[in-house]
Amino acid sequence: MKVILFEDVKSVGKKGDVVEVNDGYARNCILKKNLGVEATKKALNDLKLKNANDKKIAQEVLEQAQAFGKELEEKKIEVTLKTGKDGRSFGSVSAKEIVEAAKKQYGYELDKKKMHLPETIKTLGTYKVPIRLHQQVTVELTVHVSQK
Repeated sequence: MKVILFEDVKSVGKKGDVVEVNDGYARNCILKKNLGVEATKKALNDLKLKNANDKKIAQEVLEQAQAFGKELEEKKIEVTLKTGKDGRSFGSVSAKEIVEAAKKQYGYELDKKKMHLPETIKTLGTYKVPIRLHQQVTVELTVHVSQK
């Protein structure tokens, strides 16, 4: 009897595998625990359709992330450094401040944990900050730092 596994089953196969189970104990164990269904033509077609849909959804998410990345690359997020009484800047710009500035200026939700800041940004200037958006998409985000 052929079955489609809906979970990994030790010594039988991995989730999504179509396996032949002749041993009555193994077959009953798999079917009773709802870990597999009989591999009829309809079930196999449903599995192929599900896999195709999963790939399509993953591709759509990747394309959305890439489009978001391109749009973001064209923007400059301005972050303000504080200045002391002598007019010199002090402090630094954190990932949290960049996230807040992006949300305020453009409505973007960035993940500060996925930003790779160049050491500590303490001086005025423009910096490239890679941000992982999804899978292998990396955006070079230009951060402009200006004085208050």
